[in-house]
Amino acid sequence: MAESEATDFVMRGRYSRGMPEAPRRRPGGFVVLHTLRGHVRARPAAVFTALDARFRPSNSSHSLYLADPSAFLIVSQGGWWYRGEYRVVPDEQGSHVEHVMLNVATTARSLGRFTGRRVVADAPAAFETLLRQLRLELQ
Repeated sequence: MAESEATDFVMRGRYSRGMPEAPRRRPGGFVVLHTLRGHVRARPAAVFTALDARFRPSNSSHSLYLADPSAFLIVSQGGWWYRGEYRVVPDEQGSHVEHVMLNVATTARSLGRFTGRRVVADAPAAFETLLRQLRLELQ
């Protein structure tokens, strides 16, 4: 692959900054910990771009990351138990934003929820804060 082709491949979102891509499909045996939903009165592309800017990991991150603008889907998978999925769904008044938090631990699955108990407990308030920030920024 030529350098320009490789650069284009990376820039289209297949790999974010050279990091491994998060799997699009959920791993087997996952457990849904939270499904959170809200609405933002802004176009889906703008909401997706704002989410991607917030969640895209740095080059030194050990997280797996997928940002698919054509599907308005962001997947972040890190550590041994955590997977977060964000979907932006268009409607006539703007965008529905959905966040699904999953435990994808392949071993010691019951410890995933225990290990991440603070993240799990704080998720609803953090999601409401995110929605408020998106509304202030985009509406």
